[in-house]
Amino acid sequence: MVGRDKMKEKDNAKKSDSSKKWRWGLIVASIAVLLAMNTKIGLHHKPNRCNKDSCKFSGMVEDCCCDYETVNGLNNEVLHPLLQELVTTPFFRYFKVKLWCDCPFWPDDGMCRLRDCSVCECPENEFPETFKKPSKVLTKEDLMCQEENPKATVDRTLDKKVFKGWVEVDNPWTNDDETDNSEMTYVNLQLNPERYTGYTGPSARRIWDAIYSENCPKYASGEMCQEKKVLYKLISGLHASISVHIAAEYLLDEKTNQWGQNFEILHDRVLRYPERVRNLYFTFLFVLRAVTKASDYLEQAEYDTGNHEDDLKTQSLLKQMLYNPKLRAACPLPFDEAKLWQGQSGPELKQQIQKQFRNISALMDCVACEKCRLWGKLQVLGLGTALKTLFSADGDNKSNPPLQLHRNEVIALVNLLNRLSESVKFVHEISPAAQKMVGHVSEPLSQEPSSLQRMLQSISGVRPWKSS
Repeated sequence: MVGRDKMKEKDNAKKSDSSKKWRWGLIVASIAVLLAMNTKIGLHHKPNRCNKDSCKFSGMVEDCCCDYETVNGLNNEVLHPLLQELVTTPFFRYFKVKLWCDCPFWPDDGMCRLRDCSVCECPENEFPETFKKPSKVLTKEDLMCQEENPKATVDRTLDKKVFKGWVEVDNPWTNDDETDNSEMTYVNLQLNPERYTGYTGPSARRIWDAIYSENCPKYASGEMCQEKKVLYKLISGLHASISVHIAAEYLLDEKTNQWGQNFEILHDRVLRYPERVRNLYFTFLFVLRAVTKASDYLEQAEYDTGNHEDDLKTQSLLKQMLYNPKLRAACPLPFDEAKLWQGQSGPELKQQIQKQFRNISALMDCVACEKCRLWGKLQVLGLGTALKTLFSADGDNKSNPPLQLHRNEVIALVNLLNRLSESVKFVHEISPAAQKMVGHVSEPLSQEPSSLQRMLQSISGVRPWKSS
């Protein structure tokens, strides 16, 4: 009996070995077939690895009216060169900001690690004298609505004769009161560039966590209305742009004060997430639409800094950008705002999203890094000005009141457009090299199992590996 049992064990072991050999032989054969098929149809490269073409975004920018190729071309040829020169002019160089405010949500416990975290403020004799003159304060009664506008239609235009001098009028989309000049200080943006400051850790993470989780949640597919989707994409795009600027000017060696590009940061925070890149382009086109919509207002505005030559240059650069024939021909309507706030719930939804954006604006006072707070406030004000410009109609769907902008709002709007333009250009030009240097895939690591993985799973019973 014992001898028979041993014989059975040997037979079973041989069968098991034979079964394993057959199974692995089939796996190897299947792999060879798939590789041969892939080679035959030209798919021998890894589908998710960034090569010459896979890093490029193509087609229309989601929810916009321009395609990626057109945006990149217009930005490189028209927008970026003009904006780079425009933001260095005296009018757009100086930004008025309230840097010292208590966080309304939690005690300020953040610490900046670098001296680059601090802001160099302007002495009284540096910024233009005209900026010190009080602007006219407008009341709601001053903002008379245009008449004889059909209630059923959405008016995309603005009053061409609306500019009546710089005014101090509060922005319903932002938290800071632009009419309150107490504790305001002027900052030369050229001396305080947006770049890496060493502001990291729980304090920095808490800001973005509060923005996304409490004020701008990412809803599951199908659960987000178009207006909330727009708000999420705007914040995500702005976040991506800020990350791009940190990576573009990063402190590589603190001992030698060596600055340069950090491709790993760029990849880990932006490039490995295609959605973030798409949202960056979306935000760029959204702000560009606000600027082009207000073109008549901006053309008529007074850019008086006391230096006639500089002021004429500022007006000339603005006109070149606003009425550029290439821009008007290739991308006349970057974003169509008329499709939002439709239906009976439109006014209520608008008030809800305004409140959420005001909360995001208030969170800028919780940023512990002074320079980060400066650029956070400027860019959130710029985004709030874009929202105000595009959605300036009253919530009851009546005709639009004439657009009135504070000088600081226009400065923030143009500087934000420049920041986004820089980010789009940097991502478009650097992403292939960045992907190659870090040696990672261009898509997020959470991918659906490939056909090869599924075949391996069905043959061997082994679950395919999938990163989280």
